[in-house]
Amino acid sequence: MLGVTDLPTYLVGVALIVLLPGPNSLYVLSVAARRGVRTGYRAALGVVCGDTVLMTLSAAGVASLLQGNAVLFGIVKYAGAGYLTWLAIGMLRAAWTMWRTRAERAAAASESPAAAEGEAERPYRRAFVVSLLNPKAILFFISFFVQFVDPGYAYPALSFVVLGAFAQIASVLYLSALIFGGTRLAAAFRSRRRLSAGATSAAGAVFLGFAVKLSLSSA
Repeated sequence: MLGVTDLPTYLVGVALIVLLPGPNSLYVLSVAARRGVRTGYRAALGVVCGDTVLMTLSAAGVASLLQGNAVLFGIVKYAGAGYLTWLAIGMLRAAWTMWRTRAERAAAASESPAAAEGEAERPYRRAFVVSLLNPKAILFFISFFVQFVDPGYAYPALSFVVLGAFAQIASVLYLSALIFGGTRLAAAFRSRRRLSAGATSAAGAVFLGFAVKLSLSSA
């Protein structure tokens, strides 16, 4: 079909890959739990757009360039790790603030979620950058997609579009589940500042783990 080979196997692989935890899904879940469905979908849109850019770059051969150039790969890798670290530090600082002000939770609970989190956070932009600064994702896309593209097909770009569309549909469905699951936690987080601080601290620690893992990765 349109130059795509063994589509059922590809769909199974996509489902398994999408379900693996990563910084993108964790950030969307965190935003949805703190700020609701609408803001959660803004973060999800950032993930989708970032992944679309990576898929396009992979189809254009940028993944091969990264894989063959250790210096370029290192620049992108450490930029991604640095950004994840910056996000992690922000989460840990927010958790510390919530812990110090937990006695004022009644006043905080009366505020809107957006006001409580502040106006500075831009979920779409943050999710987009997290997705984009991930060289391992670029390498994964090219190594995974190419296995299901018929080399004899006259329009390989169309094959990449089909494969990318299925991957994005799976991603949106999974992120939607995380968003609606996260909003169930929102009321508990707003009424229990200690729980909110603990969850935010855990998310920050996981993001630091992602940053370390990315910085230690190789092409």
